[in-house]
Amino acid sequence: MTLAATVTLAQLNAADEAGFVALLEGIYEHSPWIAAAAFRARPAGGFASLPALKHALVLAVREGGREAQLGLIRAHPELAGKAMVAQSLTAESTDEQTRSGLTHCTPEEFARLQQLNADYNARFGWPFILAVRGPRGEGLTRGEIIATFARRLGGHPDFEFAECLRNIHRIAEIRLADRFGEHPVLGRRVWDWAEELAAHSDPGFAEKGQLTVTYLTAAHQTVTRRLQWWMKECGFDEVTIDAVGNVVGVYHGAEPGAPRLMTGSHFDTVRNGGKYDGRLGILVPMAVVRELSAAGRRLPFGIEVVGFSEEEGQRYKATFLASGALVGGFDPAWLDQRDSDGVTMHEAMIAAGLPGTLASIAALRREAARYLGFVEVHIEQGPVLNELDLPLGVVTSINGSKRFLGEVQGVASHAGTTPMDRRRDAAAAVAELVLFVERRAAAVPDCVGTVGQLEVPAGSINVVPGRCRFSLDLRATTDAARDALADDVRAELARICQRRGLAYTLEPTLTAAAAPSHPAWQARWERAVQALGLPVFRMPSGAGHDAMKLHERMPQAMLFVRGGNSGISHNPLETITAHDADLCVAAFRQLLADLAAEAP
Repeated sequence: MTLAATVTLAQLNAADEAGFVALLEGIYEHSPWIAAAAFRARPAGGFASLPALKHALVLAVREGGREAQLGLIRAHPELAGKAMVAQSLTAESTDEQTRSGLTHCTPEEFARLQQLNADYNARFGWPFILAVRGPRGEGLTRGEIIATFARRLGGHPDFEFAECLRNIHRIAEIRLADRFGEHPVLGRRVWDWAEELAAHSDPGFAEKGQLTVTYLTAAHQTVTRRLQWWMKECGFDEVTIDAVGNVVGVYHGAEPGAPRLMTGSHFDTVRNGGKYDGRLGILVPMAVVRELSAAGRRLPFGIEVVGFSEEEGQRYKATFLASGALVGGFDPAWLDQRDSDGVTMHEAMIAAGLPGTLASIAALRREAARYLGFVEVHIEQGPVLNELDLPLGVVTSINGSKRFLGEVQGVASHAGTTPMDRRRDAAAAVAELVLFVERRAAAVPDCVGTVGQLEVPAGSINVVPGRCRFSLDLRATTDAARDALADDVRAELARICQRRGLAYTLEPTLTAAAAPSHPAWQARWERAVQALGLPVFRMPSGAGHDAMKLHERMPQAMLFVRGGNSGISHNPLETITAHDADLCVAAFRQLLADLAAEAP
């Protein structure tokens, strides 16, 4: 069942409070107070856009307080629960549960859902809330619903409370789209492209239903060809695969030789990763070029979209290989690296039909004078936007980082016979360091420190650890803050080991400079977000991106989109909604319009 559009924004803005609340009846289940609060916060000129209205409703819920929020959660029916059986659901809930097939459960599925409902209510004291129409808006399967239900049953109550509210906002977003007849056509196109690409995965992972696409594998080459074909379908004037396997699409400007805006991201993945990391930044500008081409429009500048073939460093330890090649940063030693099967990178290139020569790779270096700058759209890969219920964020800087591999050496001794004051425990020293890293990084805004690897070689349950290996990952928004953090951690390690009578080594493995967004380009993203009726939220990027490599040659700036499932990334649960993808397309389109208006 599809609910017909019944309301326009003009009607809503012209209504008094009673009329406003009536027009939004059912958007939030049995909770007219939310619409009333949004009306009272309505701008003088009314809501400029549907996203602006959505945000006002979100703020109304947030400012309503815990008791009102709990009432909102409890106003929702259980999935396949008593209200559905009694046929007493609202029209909106009936539509949602029908789309997901919950009205046609097998006896086994129905019994499972009833047990989950009972267990969830017993644990949390409120019904389980899930936007069952899903990220695309068309409906999850019963299997997906049951799997999500079971996974969230083990969550912390505070997290689950917030997750229920986030799902309620998603339900409201879909209901608003139905009510206003505004559907994310381009966002669904982007979402569908990502789904199709995710069907291709490396052997050993594909059989498990896991997404893994590493550099120049068969799956990687299939994705390459698919992107190449789509770019041609979208109307790009030139589509090529370059010497490192990048897919490059060029849409010319109105005048020959016009400068270009470069954009794009990577299409390789981590092992058992997600569908949107990197790929979103290729697909969004593709959708925009498709619309430009269909309309026969040319801009005062060209658009160059690059699908970077490698960013993650999974098959070979050559992170940012593809974007690095465009700035002259390809390391010749990489060609001799071998993967786990003993295949060198040079051999993999030849097998993929690439020239595999340093001269061909060197020729990829871009001349900065030909480009206006580089912009990248990317999922946040973190929880901040998700927790704030904001779809978009403007990146202020990509954090600089330093990585180390370290080892502390003590004396392995008998756990039972070595008194506590005579131990030279290497693991205890590293434990001290881990806690120091946590405290020191937390003391400075936007600094992070992680000990992600800990190993006691040849450790035993009854032996005091004589050695302990560890990793360090230190990041900050500026190189100065990053270096200060690294200096303090090194000094603390020295103090700990001196006090405990231990030796240590600490070897640097990576140094990456911070990449602050260019002020003018950051401002363009900000204006694009504002034009959609959304507040501008500025945030650093803790993760590295291809934009930080292009930063070495030209101005850059990034736009983040929130991820679902608490913003988790590098994980099969990584997700976005078609509505948020649609906002990305709209923001990118607005940035182009802004840039075109600046042209002389």
